[in-house]
Amino acid sequence: MPFGGVDTVGGSLQKSRPTQNKRARERARQEKAQQKAARRLEAKSRKGTEPNAAPGEDPDIAGIVPGPQPNPWGDELDIDEDVDADGDEEQA
Repeated sequence: MPFGGVDTVGGSLQKSRPTQNKRARERARQEKAQQKAARRLEAKSRKGTEPNAAPGEDPDIAGIVPGPQPNPWGDELDIDEDVDADGDEEQA
């Protein structure tokens, strides 16, 4: 039964380890902060070396050609001449 942060197991007291848990959390927090700082530096250096887009051009849509796009799989749809507009086969 829990009693003030101390669990009793089989009649004996089992003390919790808040100090070790706190140290582990603090280490995890520090590692996460270091990784975040590294990601920030990498993004900053990558942003500096990125080529600039032409003025007045949206970089998200740069190079997109308007109009119908080619089929990404490259195959053409074959339409059978024996099938009419309803999708039923014609009876000859």
